[in-house]
Parts: sequence; C-alpha cells; structure tokens
Amino acid sequence: MSGRPDSDTGPDTADSEAAADQDESHDLLDESDKPLNEPDDLLDESGDPLEDARRARWTAVGTGAALTLAGLAAALLRLTRSAPALVPAAYAAGAAVCAAASVLGSRGRTRRALWLLIAGVMVMALGDQFD
Repeated sequence: MSGRPDSDTGPDTADSEAAADQDESHDLLDESDKPLNEPDDLLDESGDPLEDARRARWTAVGTGAALTLAGLAAALLRLTRSAPALVPAAYAAGAAVCAAASVLGSRGRTRRALWLLIAGVMVMALGDQFD
C-alpha cells in the first residue's frame, strides 16, 4: 500500500497486485538455470574451445596470407613507377612480417600473429608515407 489515506484501492486489491508482481519476478528467475559468469557462457554457440582455437588459427593464416599478397603486389607496383627505393622495400618488409605472422598463426601462436600482422601493416603504411 502507498500509505495515502485517499487511496481508493482496498487492502484486497493491493495484496493481489503485490502477489502478481512477485510471481512475475519469480518467473524471470526461473528462466536462467545458471549464473552468467560461468565459463560456459563465454564460449560461442559451438561450445567447443578446440573449435574456437581452430577458427582463430585459420583466421590468422588467412589474414596473414592476404596481407602478404597485398604487400607484395604494392611493392611490385611501386617498383615499376618512379618512387624512392624505400617505398617498395617497406612494402616488401611489411609483407615479410605478415608472412611470418601467417606461419605463427598456423602453429597456434595467434596472439603473436595478431601483433605481427599489426606491425606489418604499420611498416607498409610507414613506407607509403615516403611516397
């Protein structure tokens, strides 16, 4: 009850409304069987940590290979034009770093592969600034 003297709801109505609110909150608690902070909730829908690791390895390998090819293509394009020698060298060096990241990713070192991919792209971007 609200405690106001001019309230037009009787004691029977107020008690039934409170009971209905309590039932709704109880139904919400019954929907979840376990707390949200269990490790199983952190996995994706497959629920298999080996599948997650496999997916991370393939992602690192694919990204490393794509960036390696892009860096080599950019180095070849810059060699054919009149650009300073530092530009194609930077693209080739960045491509080599991305290739190393691809190899590391295939061996399961995905965190190191990620950092090497970032470093390789940064070397390529730095080389592009000299053009």
